[in-house]
Amino acid sequence: MSGRAQLMWDEAVTGYDFGPGHPMDPVRLALTMRLVEAFELDRGPLEVVAAKPAGDSTLRLVHREDYIEAVRAASADPSAADVSYGLGTEDDPAFAGIHEASALIAGQSVGAAEAVWRGDVLHAVNFTGGLHHAMPGGASGFCIYNDAALAIARLLELGAERVAYVDVDVHHGDGVQAAFWEDPRVLTISLHEHPRTLFPQTGWPEETGGEGAEGSAVNVALPAGTGDEGWLRAFHAVVPELLGAFRPQVLVTQHGADTHFEDPLAHLAVSLDAQRSVAESCHALAHTVADGRWVALGGGGYAVVDVVPRSWTHLAAIAAGRPIDPASVIPDAWRHEVFRRTRQLAPQRMTDGRAPVWRDFGEGGYNPADRLDQAVLATRRAVFPAHGLLP
Repeated sequence: MSGRAQLMWDEAVTGYDFGPGHPMDPVRLALTMRLVEAFELDRGPLEVVAAKPAGDSTLRLVHREDYIEAVRAASADPSAADVSYGLGTEDDPAFAGIHEASALIAGQSVGAAEAVWRGDVLHAVNFTGGLHHAMPGGASGFCIYNDAALAIARLLELGAERVAYVDVDVHHGDGVQAAFWEDPRVLTISLHEHPRTLFPQTGWPEETGGEGAEGSAVNVALPAGTGDEGWLRAFHAVVPELLGAFRPQVLVTQHGADTHFEDPLAHLAVSLDAQRSVAESCHALAHTVADGRWVALGGGGYAVVDVVPRSWTHLAAIAAGRPIDPASVIPDAWRHEVFRRTRQLAPQRMTDGRAPVWRDFGEGGYNPADRLDQAVLATRRAVFPAHGLLP
């Protein structure tokens, strides 16, 4: 087993471009990679690898044949996009090459999963992935192919018997949950803003898995406005115990950066420093429960200069075993590149200046009148008994 970490990257992923004014600006991917390079993570600790695009047989592990054909048709002629498949909508506009760009991103996540399962590397990162809303038969929420679900499906195809998926994007990981709703081999855990106040209006604690897979879907619906302490409290009150009981062979995590207080599309108030803390916890949990096998993906995140590149560079550095001190000054060359590309001023350090702490749920007790604690309790009551755990 190599101890090295792998970073999946092909410059052509920036072709996943819904056009001017769309929140999913591919500059966030390019700027993240440039920041990884500015900290020289690609020179030693991270092996940068480009995987081939996902082929049809791989895409069919999750997606319906008719949907793949609809994406291919929209790719050749965007004006012919079929809105009944979620294509050509405001969220998911069709563009020339949409199939090729989407399949390339999916291929990076599948390649990451394969490398970890084969034992080529312990950790693999694809921050261009995490497109967790795509459904088996349709596009949704800026997502065309569900690379996270495809990576998990490929692990199962290769012989994995237990895969855990932890999603800390501000939006519910609905597409991944749907793909494995009736599959007890996959545990999906999603922490997200409450469905009352945010797309896709799913991810209630009562959603716990289909027949024969009860307890395999876990949803923590966080009140709007939740900040560092509550977010970390909820994560640590749910995720470690469930992973310890499930004992996955591989841990797949999704690190959407849109929980941040600067994100324009949602209403949580989490800092970059708390996002970094959760990435470190996921890394530690992979070693505790999955012999170190960890596939880490990106996801949402629409503060494309201030937040996304820093958050995912921290993620890559943690996976590489060379975490970046939050107080580190960001190299001037990267800040100049940001201004050249966006005419925005870049952040100066790898921190928001926070030192996030949280109260442990098990040791410190809980407040039944607190909305955050109510959310945690609802989840624990819904799924912990299915895993032999006390709610």
